[in-house]
Amino acid sequence: MKFLHSMIRVSDPEVTVEFFRVLGLEERRRMKNEAGRYTLIFLGVPGDDAEVELTHNWGESGYSGGRNFGHLAYAVDDIYDTCRRLMDAGVTINRPPRDGRMAFVRTPDSISIELLQKGEALAPAEPWASMPNTGEW
Repeated sequence: MKFLHSMIRVSDPEVTVEFFRVLGLEERRRMKNEAGRYTLIFLGVPGDDAEVELTHNWGESGYSGGRNFGHLAYAVDDIYDTCRRLMDAGVTINRPPRDGRMAFVRTPDSISIELLQKGEALAPAEPWASMPNTGEW
């Protein structure tokens, strides 16, 4: 068995694609279905076959929690550098990597993204070690 993709529904595909681009994913393909009034956008980490499928149902103006799911998880080379890059792009770090191991952020549609340090946890470092959670993650 091989993991292929996870699908999340999005309200603003361009804002969400930019979020994932800052996170480090690349857009691989985009398909518009005029009859079904939706667009599918597939993104992935360079060098990895697994993908995230963004589904945009045309005319939809926002999703509440009922159609969302837990979270997507990505292993990162340096959790501190990744969180700094995201913060510099205006992304809120909902659960900072205080332990050098794990952090959570959210997409523009409030889907949780778990970031996990590859290998061993990094030593606790500021400003992360003393940074409080900023909300539900």
